[in-house]
Amino acid sequence: MNDGLPMASKPVTDSRLEKAALGVARVLIGLALLAFVGYLVVYTIYAVQLFRFPFDYDQGEGFELMDTVLFSQGEWPYRDNDHYPFYSSNYPPLFHVIIAPLVLVFGPHYWTGRLVSYLGTLITALAIGYGVQRQSKRPWLAALAGLAFLASNYVYHVGPLFRQHMFMVMFETLAVVWLALTVEKEEHNGRTYPKRLFMVLLLLLAAGYTKQLAYATVAAVFIFLFIRNPRRAIVWAIPFAAVTGLIFLWINWATDGYWFLNTVTANLNPFVPGQAQALYRQWFSLHKVLVVTAVLYVIYQLYFERLSVYAIWFGVAAVNSVTAGKWGAGESYFATAIAASCLLTGLAYGRLLNWSQTHDPTQHVNRIIRQTSFTIRNYLGRWLYPLALITIALLFLVQANLVFHLPTHTPALETVARTLGKPTAVWIAPQTSCSAPRAPERIPYVDAAGVSLLGRPPNAADTAAGKAIAAQILQGETAAFGEDAGFNFYAGRDVVTNPTQLLNLYHNNEVDLTEMVAMLNQQAFDTIVLRAQFYPPPVLEMIGQRYETQALIQMNGFVYCIMRPREEP
Repeated sequence: MNDGLPMASKPVTDSRLEKAALGVARVLIGLALLAFVGYLVVYTIYAVQLFRFPFDYDQGEGFELMDTVLFSQGEWPYRDNDHYPFYSSNYPPLFHVIIAPLVLVFGPHYWTGRLVSYLGTLITALAIGYGVQRQSKRPWLAALAGLAFLASNYVYHVGPLFRQHMFMVMFETLAVVWLALTVEKEEHNGRTYPKRLFMVLLLLLAAGYTKQLAYATVAAVFIFLFIRNPRRAIVWAIPFAAVTGLIFLWINWATDGYWFLNTVTANLNPFVPGQAQALYRQWFSLHKVLVVTAVLYVIYQLYFERLSVYAIWFGVAAVNSVTAGKWGAGESYFATAIAASCLLTGLAYGRLLNWSQTHDPTQHVNRIIRQTSFTIRNYLGRWLYPLALITIALLFLVQANLVFHLPTHTPALETVARTLGKPTAVWIAPQTSCSAPRAPERIPYVDAAGVSLLGRPPNAADTAAGKAIAAQILQGETAAFGEDAGFNFYAGRDVVTNPTQLLNLYHNNEVDLTEMVAMLNQQAFDTIVLRAQFYPPPVLEMIGQRYETQALIQMNGFVYCIMRPREEP
């Protein structure tokens, strides 16, 4: 096992015990690498299965696809929700603009955005590894730090979805790592590099116009710059704020104000304290080694060094993760804090290994003892390094066990779970919101995060169910009024409504449902497809009055209610 150091600088040892300890360390590091590479393989299996699935896996993916389709047609997705097709987006444009060429060439397929999101998480992991490698000079440690990000249950669940959040984290991570390297180069050479800093701010701008939540990383970067050089921070903050604001105003002008309505007003969701508390507890329990190491290293920097941009980034991101408590938010809001903790963990362990190779364990004892105990001092000094290696490898193995997740839909994967002493399946009741409850079913997927409908690769039965729902729509002549866009896409019909967007605007008194309710009252839609009943109450009430359930079809653990117009008495 290469520890990343030249052979000449390794501790010299003739002891068989010391050689044995280094051998044990190498074996444990190899096992840790095997575990995290295994998670990468599992992640890729899950991603490839999602690439093949032609419908919504996570509610909202279809609306991200619809945004991309509109951009590919040269249109804005920020629209008037009051009139047919009652559709608008609440996300910034960059993620969809980047995918638009793929949709233009290959058509409106989910794999386009899922592939881009998946690749974005790989780039994030590479950036984490690169940041660790630049300081630690240990490739195996850099690899573990980057792979630890991909092994997170949260990244696994959301990373390959057609969702923009992980792409934002990619830009954030690239910006922070590039800033750290820029400051390091400036301090080494005694000069500034404005072009490199400009690139940092460009990446931050890209993150913010991928998703609004990037404001936390922007704040962390400028806090760091202000601590190091207040004047430079202010000089750069003014044009950055001006450009950000001008782009915002231009989009708002180009969309007749619907940009502000749909990306700001519609995101003023209620805060659910219990949801935030539960997610913080889960985040810590799943990432305990990473979080504790990151916190300890931040404390170390605070008392013995200067705070790095990584430390400030982690602190701000961890605090900002409280926004996961908003209605409609979730575990993905911790992804930035996870990326920062992986970086700090890699850097902390690199620092520990450097210290263990150079530290004299008897330097603080009595001078006479130091002079007469060279053998003891030499013996203890030689053991620090292998013990540090063993400790770090064990900590990574503990972290690998904390985040355990594995689909078991193949005999090989089921055997892996059984060999590791893990369950081979869980029993989960399908999600029903518009039908009677159903009995739990065996799901070939186990996850330390608990019961989750994310993470289980969709199968042939799910694809067949999606096609059956699309076939129900094709029995009529109109687009379906539904909570998932994928069925209308598959049937070649208009995408109608964005239910969570409508509900958010309804709670903020910013949507007029008159036309929508009137069309439902007139039974203008041949088919209603409900999954979670996210529509505003007046809409659900009218659907209940004028439509009735004709079929129940289960897909991805959800029971979809297919409704038809009620016959007049």
